[in-house]
Amino acid sequence: MQRLYTITQLTREFDITTRTLRFYEAQGLLTPQRRGRQRLYRPADRTRLKLILRGKRLGFSLSEIREIIEMYGRAPGEAGQLRLLMGKIAARRAELIEKRRDIEVILAELDEVETGARQRMAEIGSSAELEER
Repeated sequence: MQRLYTITQLTREFDITTRTLRFYEAQGLLTPQRRGRQRLYRPADRTRLKLILRGKRLGFSLSEIREIIEMYGRAPGEAGQLRLLMGKIAARRAELIEKRRDIEVILAELDEVETGARQRMAEIGSSAELEER
């Protein structure tokens, strides 16, 4: 008999809220079995949840995550899924590299403005000392 997981077990294991788990279910990303009012998740649901959370950490949208996960069960199967995943990784990497460049430019500009402000403060401080005498 296959192991089943409760909503509480998965929320604790992955440090997420029940609301998050229910949201992924409402989006059709997870399909737990029902026993009365209780949701029971199969090992495949646990694996999908792990993939969803990893995809979110990497910055993929839910639609991108869905596309990657759903491709596994269709032709061309795992090979196609991996090609799609590698393409999305390349695109995400390029996006992050561009953001890093933008951040570096902003940080350099902040340094420049701060240096100017410090210099001006030193000038004002010197002038203020002379005026007080």
